[in-house]
Amino acid sequence: MTAAPEVAQPNMARPGVPEGLGAALHDGWVVAKRNLIKIKRIPDLLIFSTIQPIMFVLLFAYVFGGAIKVSGVNYREYLMPGIFVQTVAFGAAVTAIGLADDLQKGIVDRFRSLPMSRAAVLVGRTTSDLLNNVFVTVVMSLTGLLVGWRIHTGIGKGIAGFVVLFLFGYAMSWIAAVIGLSVRSVEVAQSAGLIWLFPLTFLSNAFVATDTLPGWLQPVADWNPISSLVLGLRELWGNAPVGAARGHGFPAEHPIQLALMWIALILVIFVPLAISRYRKAAAR
Repeated sequence: MTAAPEVAQPNMARPGVPEGLGAALHDGWVVAKRNLIKIKRIPDLLIFSTIQPIMFVLLFAYVFGGAIKVSGVNYREYLMPGIFVQTVAFGAAVTAIGLADDLQKGIVDRFRSLPMSRAAVLVGRTTSDLLNNVFVTVVMSLTGLLVGWRIHTGIGKGIAGFVVLFLFGYAMSWIAAVIGLSVRSVEVAQSAGLIWLFPLTFLSNAFVATDTLPGWLQPVADWNPISSLVLGLRELWGNAPVGAARGHGFPAEHPIQLALMWIALILVIFVPLAISRYRKAAAR
């Protein structure tokens, strides 16, 4: 009687492929390329994720901008860091939708049957969405230049601002990964991946100074992670307001440090949580 063929296990040795963290990175990049190829084959995904932030720039710059005054800075330059942060934050919803779609179609089950790192699906998904954010940010930068936004502090601080921006977007993707792995349909993931971002974004200094908010809301807005990052980018790029429009206390005095603390805290909490949710979701 012929013995039944053995099914390849995820932890089996593969010649030429590193194990442990190296395997996770190697396999994660393979999954990331698979996700990027999907975008290439369905360009609508990229087109519509780019149109939305451009619309926000044009609306606030030309429709609402004339009614909003910020002390010490042109509103269009004040606006752009907020739009950048909003864009990468909203871009995290793609992670939730992508993972929910893979779960619903059974693709995650197929990955589990392959000799690949268990972390590869999450690493690949968040990496591909980070690269998508980079492309959208390039388009946003060109749009900002057209409406009058400029970086006034030199190339070093300009690049540093974008690095922190992408770190924040990557951290937000891990929050979205938890959401995508916790729901049972793409439709729910689409709603759940975005609905919490609206109050987080608009209850911040992204579009208006926090000193225009009711007094009891100002501390909430000042300590909002989006406010910290937006103000930090404004400082790095020379677009910062003056006086009370900056906010109050530690968030106003050390925005970059606070933004980095928020990024580290999000990763420490949500990377293990996403891995745990992935194991449970894959076993459903």
